[in-house]
Amino acid sequence: MATVTVRNGVDVQALLETIEAIKGKPELAQFTFRASTRWQEGTHSTAEIGAFVHAGADDETRARPFRLEGDEPPVLLGRNLAPNAVELMLAALGFCYSVGYVANAAARGIELQEMEYEFEGDLDVRSFLGISTESRPGFSEIRARARVKAEGASEEELKELCTYVQETSPVKDVLVNPVPVKTTLEVVA
Repeated sequence: MATVTVRNGVDVQALLETIEAIKGKPELAQFTFRASTRWQEGTHSTAEIGAFVHAGADDETRARPFRLEGDEPPVLLGRNLAPNAVELMLAALGFCYSVGYVANAAARGIELQEMEYEFEGDLDVRSFLGISTESRPGFSEIRARARVKAEGASEEELKELCTYVQETSPVKDVLVNPVPVKTTLEVVA
């Protein structure tokens, strides 16, 4: 009977088999993720994230869609019913960095005891509010602070892994490199 190696909650054999499968069939690397958002009231919206497309076919492994909410704090005319969109984006970067660090540490034989990220982003809302074009509508800077505890790995190995995770993060890539965004509008009569 084969022994399953689970490191940091990751099935290392399944990870390595996935990598080999994609090497053999590059089309397995193709995904299309989806989300839908519906305005509720004021600055409050809800979102659903359900099936995604993998290698040309819908993946229906999720029993039901995930539901998220977004709102604004009162100072931005909201009711604090949920985090705002840029806070959710910071959390998405944290999710991406975390999965990248944990999975790559597992593949490298590094056992983690603790792993966390903290993010801050500076935002000037004048452009968003139509007051001025002096500032960009998005973050002017995002700062990330990572904290890791791993026995049996050197500080150099852990820092190199942190750099690797940043270089290969899909969310960071979307943030720092232009991505075409195509929007269509259907006006309902």
